[in-house]
Amino acid sequence: MSTVNSTVIPSARFDARPLWLLAAVAGLAFPLIGSGSTWVTLTMAGLAMGLIIFIIASGLTLVFGLMDVLNFGHGVFIATGAFVATSVMGGMADWSASSSVLQNLGAVFLAMLAAMAVAAAVGLAFERFIVRPVYGQHLKQILITMGGMIVGEEMIKMIWGPQQIPLPLPETLRGSFLLGLGADAAAVEKYRVLAVVIGLAVFAAMLYTLNRTKLGLLIRAGVQDREMVESLGYRIKRLFVGVFVAGSGLAGLGGVMWGLYQQSVTPQIGAQVNTLIFIVIIIGGLGSTLGCFVGALLVGLMANYAGFLAPKVALFSNIALMVAVLLWRPQGLYPVTNR
Repeated sequence: MSTVNSTVIPSARFDARPLWLLAAVAGLAFPLIGSGSTWVTLTMAGLAMGLIIFIIASGLTLVFGLMDVLNFGHGVFIATGAFVATSVMGGMADWSASSSVLQNLGAVFLAMLAAMAVAAAVGLAFERFIVRPVYGQHLKQILITMGGMIVGEEMIKMIWGPQQIPLPLPETLRGSFLLGLGADAAAVEKYRVLAVVIGLAVFAAMLYTLNRTKLGLLIRAGVQDREMVESLGYRIKRLFVGVFVAGSGLAGLGGVMWGLYQQSVTPQIGAQVNTLIFIVIIIGGLGSTLGCFVGALLVGLMANYAGFLAPKVALFSNIALMVAVLLWRPQGLYPVTNR
């Protein structure tokens, strides 16, 4: 009688320690802040800021993870989306000024869709004429994409002008909700609640696409082993272009949300956010969507807590956070591949 030996393949264990780090940052800030209502307000503001940064950075982390492209011109897609939103919402002033929640949300979502479409089209041209000739050449990628962003900013100035343009919130998204009763009630801005909802929806959609669809399987396989995907007969270059265009569209969406967050836009808005984006993808682990998500939340919370507790060091808080994370995990919170 023969016996058949079966080998049990152990399943990969999920690493929850980066999530505990997120909880630890929020928990340690509570006694330092001292007021529960202030802590809730700052935490909600940090989560909203972090999720907006995640939307902007998620496309870039996929572009680097899959295409190995250092795109320092990502900011031009952010700025394009933000300025398209000023035009769309300016043309829908009646809807924005209305007391109807549906009309206000309609104006915002139409502006977001238009911004994503235009930013995606700009991304397609950017990939074709600027990025494609320098695949595999990191130094040239840095130089030429930075040059592309400068040219893009100048084109934005030609179309919309060099001055700051207001991007006010629609009527029903202004003001705050009060959580709690009495003098200790926490004020949470309505727009930040909307930003959290949209950010979580984008994160859920990305997780579903990457983990539950054939397209996501190809993207993740391409991050791990490009040659294997090509050997199976798939056109990896088309996949590259699709990911780049999708990342550009997400940057356009993030530009709208960041502009509404600041309630104004300038041609330099993309360059101003670029530093935060690269801190996030370095903290998260190059090519990791979950790492980008956790890293963005850490950056958002740290910026708001430090801005309240020690305004003079707030500008350096995220640099210090990145250094601390890299000392703990040199490849980031959720590294995808060794580089």
